Amino acid sequence: MKVLLMYRDRDFDLRQELPWNESALTQDLELGTLLRAMAGNDEFLFDVARQALFSGLRNDIDTILYRQEIVKDCLKNGAAVRELYDLATEALEKKRKEWLGVFSHYPGGILSDAIKLLQMFMGMLRRVREIARRQAGRFESEGFTALGAMIERELSDEYFARVHNHLAELKFRKGILLSAELGERNEGVNYVLRLACKKRPNWLKQLLGERPPGYTFRLHERDEAGARILGGIQDRGINGVANALAQSADHVRGFFDMLRTELAFYVGCLNLYERLASKGEPMCFPRPLPAGEHRRRFRGLYDPCLSLLMEQSVVGNTMEADGKDLVIITGANQGGKSVFLRSVGLAQMMMQSGMFVAAKSFEAERCMGLFTHYKREEDATMKHGKLDEELARMSDMADHLTPNSLVLFNESFAATNEREGSEIARQIVCALLERGVTVYFVTHHYDFAHSLFERKTDQALFLRAERRDDGTRTFRLVEGEPLETSYGEDLYREIFPVDTGN
Repeated sequence: MKVLLMYRDRDFDLRQELPWNESALTQDLELGTLLRAMAGNDEFLFDVARQALFSGLRNDIDTILYRQEIVKDCLKNGAAVRELYDLATEALEKKRKEWLGVFSHYPGGILSDAIKLLQMFMGMLRRVREIARRQAGRFESEGFTALGAMIERELSDEYFARVHNHLAELKFRKGILLSAELGERNEGVNYVLRLACKKRPNWLKQLLGERPPGYTFRLHERDEAGARILGGIQDRGINGVANALAQSADHVRGFFDMLRTELAFYVGCLNLYERLASKGEPMCFPRPLPAGEHRRRFRGLYDPCLSLLMEQSVVGNTMEADGKDLVIITGANQGGKSVFLRSVGLAQMMMQSGMFVAAKSFEAERCMGLFTHYKREEDATMKHGKLDEELARMSDMADHLTPNSLVLFNESFAATNEREGSEIARQIVCALLERGVTVYFVTHHYDFAHSLFERKTDQALFLRAERRDDGTRTFRLVEGEPLETSYGEDLYREIFPVDTGN
């Protein structure tokens, strides 16, 4: 039984390797805040959401759209989705607590444990079918429709009756019928479990009828050695059946495990959506575009992590960058530049994992890799200077970059003087653009930004943190040429407040 809620044709692999820069992306985009909002207090939800976000960078457009439709279904039927998730979790918790994850080492014990486990799972599967039947017609996505059809097809009344009868027979209440052959030194070999006679003759036929030739013997109740030998014969006879039944139990457990895993991603989406919706924040389902089209436009894009940490709503930004593969962001400190950069990276990851995006509208090309290069604190060990450390991280990134990747720079190469930092940044950015990499760069290096403004106007978009004449920041970015001023007057006023009283 396949769940297939994450992909049309395969299961979701929770143990797949994370990207090499997982730690940097988590730190720079503050993914921990987003993941905790998705998970609540459920560590399993946290792990699944993290894996889905990072592995989503490899998703194709078909997979993205497939998941989007399932997320829409979940938003309309949240209670049913949570009920299914809780049921799968309950089944696995019962298995873990009552069987401790292992079976006996002996065929008889394996068979007994498998029977009890399957009986418990059958009860849980009946509840799964009840939910599916109760919710039939309410789900419209391809994924949930296929799951409902599979449940109805596989978990029929005939299936449950057949399993019940098999489990009843395997308890061997009327004894075990085995056949064997004689091997070397007249030792028993080729033990085979036989199906017992379905109907026994009535007592009169048993009394008067002719019995088949055969020999019987009874063990003395104190014959421990004989009991061990007979038990060994019995184990050899039922060994194949015990292993087959254990595999069947493991197959059903695998269904619940995958149901829980794949539903966990959508429960996480529900949790995040409800948190943001409670604040009245806008959300939309993005339009993914093929990689290499160099198209990205959005309205009201904001940082969901910042919103989750604030009581008030967050200011969003609007941008149209079709045909642009370089975006330079300049302006005064505390103007929203870093928040904007983070919102772009989070939106890209959320879109490619199949989620909604924190914006009024959003469309963007798929990126084949997402990278961040943010400034770091000084090396506490003093083994490396800040510039050396930045260049080393850039070198590591270059080893993993591919065309159609997206790189977010935040005040990179600012650990040296204006002239040297600008030249390093300019050479790196030009090399990346030549390789087909899209670049977003927040910088205070006027020389770097202005030189690109003069040379790359057709290829680049220049944004500036908006600042009113009185120094008030709106936390919005507007198109504009880089300005040479560093807004030293703002810093002066912050340190030495001006008394405006008479």
